[in-house]
Amino acid sequence: MFEEVFGIPAHPLLVHAAVVFVPLQILAAFAYAFVPYFRHYLAWLVIGLAVAAPVSAVLAKQSGEAFQARLVRNGTAGKDLLAKIGEHSSFGTKLAYLSIGLSVLMVLLVIVQVMRAREPATTAGAEPVTPGKGVVVIAALLTIGVVIVGVFTGYYAFKTGDTGAHMVWSGL
Repeated sequence: MFEEVFGIPAHPLLVHAAVVFVPLQILAAFAYAFVPYFRHYLAWLVIGLAVAAPVSAVLAKQSGEAFQARLVRNGTAGKDLLAKIGEHSSFGTKLAYLSIGLSVLMVLLVIVQVMRAREPATTAGAEPVTPGKGVVVIAALLTIGVVIVGVFTGYYAFKTGDTGAHMVWSGL
């Protein structure tokens, strides 16, 4: 299913979406987490990238597996190449899972921050109701999670791209 697009291998085409969207996902998550002034402007971008990045990473992973199967089926992949592909594939699998995890954290952080930013509810003569400390703690924990998962996502994006580029430029 993910082997070819218009008669050429899909992986080299689909990988470029992940190359663009995953780093943007990380940058948007960090900006949303650490720059409160821009949260209102970034919320929809963060949600969009929370969908686009993991989808592109999973499609790149699936097309890579189809490309590997094609190389094996055609007998054009030796043991050395298959070992390199295995390492690259391992990084790509971790990247896909981390991108999905980062997306979940991003969406939760947006939800919590929107809850925090809502106008306090007031009734005639009543005290305004503001979010409790629990919401602040949850926002802080989600921010820490975004940083940790974002750093690992960036690392695996780099390692996946680096191993793939070395294979391509050293003559697959």
